[in-house]
Amino acid sequence: MHQTMKAKINNRTCDVEIISKEGNAVTIRVDDRTYNIDAVMSENGFCSIIHQGRSYNAEAVRHSEGKYSITTHFRYFDIELSNARKKYLRNGPVESESEVQESILSPMPGKVLKILVSEDEEVSQGDPLIVLEAMKMQSTYTAAQHAVVEKIHVKTGDSVARDQVLITFKTI
Repeated sequence: MHQTMKAKINNRTCDVEIISKEGNAVTIRVDDRTYNIDAVMSENGFCSIIHQGRSYNAEAVRHSEGKYSITTHFRYFDIELSNARKKYLRNGPVESESEVQESILSPMPGKVLKILVSEDEEVSQGDPLIVLEAMKMQSTYTAAQHAVVEKIHVKTGDSVARDQVLITFKTI
């Protein structure tokens, strides 16, 4: 799975790597420390985390692409993920041939508002593909490269889960 990004937490910048995720069991590395946690996200931005037998509750509020605020135990953190686009396969050019966009995944639970393409349609980099609503915010997901829509796995009005495949592509 290995997803790597830079995270700016208040005024501190660190490297964050998601090493594995199976169900609620997540292994992450922050700088040089590895954490094995059990994390459950709810639809409204609240999450419950268990680490080393201790339970933590947190609320995540997304402000814009890659920018969040986290509140936990009466502490508040501003977080900016510098590689959020790559994590969710949206917006912007593919950086190398090995980073071909094969699918669009739902970044969190939400609802499909609009599907802007059809199967077998040829799309170009930046073309809008699908609009989702999550946490009362609308997000339009775009093509990262020139491709053909292979399959649309959802329809307008569907509720979607986190990491659910929405659209798959064939590269040209």
